[in-house]
Amino acid sequence: MAIFKEAYDKTMGHEGGYVHDPDDVGGETYKGVARRYHPSWYGWSMIDDAKSESNFPACLANDAELQEAVEDFYKDKYWDVNRLDEFPQAVSEELFDTGVNMGIGRAAKFLQECLNYLNRNGSLFDDLVVDGAIGPASLRAANTVLPKDEHTLLVMLNVCQGRHYMNYMTKSPTQEKFARGWFKRVSFTKE
Repeated sequence: MAIFKEAYDKTMGHEGGYVHDPDDVGGETYKGVARRYHPSWYGWSMIDDAKSESNFPACLANDAELQEAVEDFYKDKYWDVNRLDEFPQAVSEELFDTGVNMGIGRAAKFLQECLNYLNRNGSLFDDLVVDGAIGPASLRAANTVLPKDEHTLLVMLNVCQGRHYMNYMTKSPTQEKFARGWFKRVSFTKE
């Protein structure tokens, strides 16, 4: 059973604090929570209140209530929804970080796509529907290939992640400025 806090701490090492970069498609963000995609997140009211403080945005890091709001948000919206407690730690960490950076549906689709390639032409399980929802069939498939193929699955997930970044930058060249940060998230070894 994977531990959320370990995955969360690693992912937060990639996420910055408060950012409002005009080239970021998520717009205003705090620790990766994009206002454009999550305008009703209750942490935004705390951030908006803090904007009047002279040491904004530095003051946000010391706000325990805001830090708890961020952690709760990620546990609910990015960990629990993809049933990441039910995977080995390294796989859960990869899926969690990918979900935070690219969306939970995309992370789940990457998993389903990779599991389909590991099913030995359907001899281990029927091909999964790549629908971006981790349900019983995805979990059974993962349990069939794990732990024996864990390293291979992790490499494949990272290939999907890297491929997505490159395709995205090809379609939107202004995003190239984020390439170095994005590719720090692509790791082929267990840390």
